[in-house]
Amino acid sequence: MSAPEQALATKPQPRRRWLRWLIALPVGLLLLSVVQVATLRFVDPAFSAFMLSRQLEAWGDGDWGFRIAYDWRDLDEMSPSVPLAMIASEDQSFAEHFGFDLQAIEKARKNNARGRKVRGGSTISQQTAKNLFLWSGRSWVRKGIEAWYTVLIEALWPKHRIIEVYANIAEFGDGVYGAQAAARTYFHKDADRLGPAEAARMAAVLPSPRRYSINRPGPYVQRRSQAIQRQMRYIGGAEYLKRIE
Repeated sequence: MSAPEQALATKPQPRRRWLRWLIALPVGLLLLSVVQVATLRFVDPAFSAFMLSRQLEAWGDGDWGFRIAYDWRDLDEMSPSVPLAMIASEDQSFAEHFGFDLQAIEKARKNNARGRKVRGGSTISQQTAKNLFLWSGRSWVRKGIEAWYTVLIEALWPKHRIIEVYANIAEFGDGVYGAQAAARTYFHKDADRLGPAEAARMAAVLPSPRRYSINRPGPYVQRRSQAIQRQMRYIGGAEYLKRIE
């Protein structure tokens, strides 16, 4: 075989190169996601995907003065009422599940099958994955990526870290992220001084923080706040938090 023929034979074919890229790209993305989650077990995030999206949305609307309110606080620098209210409100099986509450998912499926108002079965772990890494929406692609990040978070983070990150990146009002920013914005105090009623009112708006108001609570938020306080006592109060240390 002549030298030109040998060079032609050893030259990678375009189809093979594409095949290698098709294999390498998802593997690379999976490895990147593992590094992301592993790093954020120890490094506090400077921002979340939802924060970035909201800031870009404001700039896109020409609101150049819009600023995200975000001030990280470790969990031990927050009142115990803050994580307790969030758990009581959104995920009372948080200490036990592996990232997915199968009973809540099945209940949501039955609700939706009956034509009732659509209800989700998302856990705090899933919401942390979504808020921190992803975009809002209901596509199957997003839900699939959310499930993958949820698995990683549960595998690589202790429960204590999951609720700590969630309490810092959850949106409590338009552009207000995290318990410390919410405490300063709505109660003019730091998160370590929040009482059960204040923490419950903050948790009450989490399903739709741009629709409901913490500082001007309507009947729904008031009723929900009272229900959350009852649930906080029902699950054991501050003693519950020892289960996720």
